[in-house]
Amino acid sequence: MHVMTQRPLRALITGLAGHILQPEEAAFLFRAGPCGLILFARNIASAEQIRRLVDDARQAIGRDDVLVLIDQEGGRVQRLRPPLGRTLPPARAYAQLYATDADAACRMACTQARLIAADLLALGINTDCAPVLDVPVSGAHDIIGDRAYGSTPAQVAALGRAVAEGFLSGGMLPVIKHIPGHGRATADSHLDLPIVATSHAELSATDFAAFKALADMPAAMTAHVVFAALDPAHPASTSEVVTREIIRGEIGFDGLLMSDDLSMKALDGSISDRAKAVIAAGSDVALHCNGVLSEMIEAADQVPLLSGKALERFDSAVAVFANRQPFDMAAAENNLAQVLANYAASTESV
Repeated sequence: MHVMTQRPLRALITGLAGHILQPEEAAFLFRAGPCGLILFARNIASAEQIRRLVDDARQAIGRDDVLVLIDQEGGRVQRLRPPLGRTLPPARAYAQLYATDADAACRMACTQARLIAADLLALGINTDCAPVLDVPVSGAHDIIGDRAYGSTPAQVAALGRAVAEGFLSGGMLPVIKHIPGHGRATADSHLDLPIVATSHAELSATDFAAFKALADMPAAMTAHVVFAALDPAHPASTSEVVTREIIRGEIGFDGLLMSDDLSMKALDGSISDRAKAVIAAGSDVALHCNGVLSEMIEAADQVPLLSGKALERFDSAVAVFANRQPFDMAAAENNLAQVLANYAASTESV
């Protein structure tokens, strides 16, 4: 592989508009030098097309080591679908298995992640926005729902670690989300700003606990959720108090911290205001997903080049890519087929 010169990178992960990199997008990527790209269904047509799009974007940025993200959790949240991607069960399938055989559930969750890593890396994608470590509660909005690995922090942490370690062993960067917790939200933050009134003590024992158990992971994504007991004026993603005292402090996460999508309706103000706010709050990187070029330019104008601690965290995250261990793909595929069959049977019997 041709090794490019190390141009400085900006604290921005950006989307793209479609299947082909447009000249104006290439010019933006060259000027701005974002540290990452994120792909959605609008960017996906075929394996060859994805590889070309990713390669063209990397060439425009001028770095091989940019993050290329996708949401490939399984179930509802799966950008690559058959015939281009495998059928994958939601997290709930592993939660059900965990109830009868916790060790087997963790093993199978790990091998599924290892399979996903192999599939994504073959397309030039090196970062999966998973696992979800949110712990749902009764009455919460179903935006998390079957994406959760259980209803207790211990189970969510056990299965979440298995998934994250499966990715890591495949040279794939996992991004734990949505720190410090989206499970109690009574609204979908894509559409509204959720406000959680739970006490700090209860949040510590539940929502924060799963993230604390995986605080050693190399990357995380914040939540656009207001925790009224901590900072009633700002969602966690734009709250310096929550970032400093909870995410970096109490939870102890010191990896690469990226915001959730700046274009979600939970946030107010211009894209410029939002980009500035997430960086000021303490995120290392701002995430902008919708592929609208004018907004991408706005966001890039407000975020710095990666430097200092943020650059160290980025470098540590990128180092994951070199760690690709062999595995038994046939056995992993058999495990996945078993989980899919068991989950299909369980949903049919309801």
